[in-house]
Amino acid sequence: MAQLLVFQPQRPDKGRGSNWQLANRFSTDTREAFDDGWGTPDQQAQEVRLPPQTQVIEERVKSILTGNDSPDIGFDLSVNPYRGCEHGCIYCYARPTHSYLGLSPGLDFETRIVAKVNAAERLRETLARPSYEPLRLNLGSATDCYQPVERKLKITRSIIEVLSECEHAFTLFTKSAGIERDLDLIAPMAARGLAAVYISITTLDPQLARTMEPRAAAPHRRLQTIATLSKAGVPVGVSVSPMIPFLNLHEIERILEAARGAGALAASSIVLRLPWEVSPLFQHWLQQHAPERAARIMARVRELRGGRDNDARFGSRMTGTGIWAQLIRQRFDKASAKLGFDRTHFELDRSKFRPPSAQPGQRSLF
Repeated sequence: MAQLLVFQPQRPDKGRGSNWQLANRFSTDTREAFDDGWGTPDQQAQEVRLPPQTQVIEERVKSILTGNDSPDIGFDLSVNPYRGCEHGCIYCYARPTHSYLGLSPGLDFETRIVAKVNAAERLRETLARPSYEPLRLNLGSATDCYQPVERKLKITRSIIEVLSECEHAFTLFTKSAGIERDLDLIAPMAARGLAAVYISITTLDPQLARTMEPRAAAPHRRLQTIATLSKAGVPVGVSVSPMIPFLNLHEIERILEAARGAGALAASSIVLRLPWEVSPLFQHWLQQHAPERAARIMARVRELRGGRDNDARFGSRMTGTGIWAQLIRQRFDKASAKLGFDRTHFELDRSKFRPPSAQPGQRSLF
């Protein structure tokens, strides 16, 4: 297994959420930097380390649908066209999945992107099976299916083309304006009750967004995307997530108001989750970008998680527990009700589904 650097760079890289090549939890070999008299470890690292470039790794998968048994999530199946995400959101709960690939949940997660190039082919095969029954399907539940590499590869578009052909209802989560490219497919499906989109807005502060979600669309651009989708007849929800005490929590009402004004009809939120390697990565980010608040933020996060950095239990992992979790939920619910948000999700029509042909362009005999 390749050795990973475990030193913590003190200076962030422009356009990257983390520049820490944190060793994944399965690593058996690590390499530590030390002072050999030729400068500090961080100075040595900065001298030899080139600006990180994105590498796309093509993968041909055997299956593309992932089942969900969590009662906290409102769908049964998910499709994730990519592993890793160039958006670089420091809080992303999917970062630890890169550990299963022997890669770092830190810098590798946002620079080593695995593209499932045969995703549409595998989806078609699965939906064409006689035993398949249409369930609640979501695109982009782990990493964003409209991250920058999608502009070239168009894997997400090919998936939606299959869903459109067989009239399979789906929801989609994104924080990218790239979804507007596929309105020619999504809008007609939405008109038939087959599609809904949720846009994640974490903050309206452009400076905070640049450091916390460096390669995602700017906040004002996401609001514009909500308006564009809404005008095209697509039901749009806003996800104010994650809510982070003393960082973006004070923006709840403003984000909801802005999203409602842009045309959002549903609203939901989750509090910050720090599973596995996300916790040290997030704490390192706090020391780089908000050192004066780092201890206070982590103390409140632990109060929400029963004294731990993370609580993975169903029923509490999205909301937290205790008095502060209750107050956050009450605040969100009151703001949502005041603005006229009467739902957290959209119900779609699964009755129109018809199996696709086994091969693109092939017609059914019946």
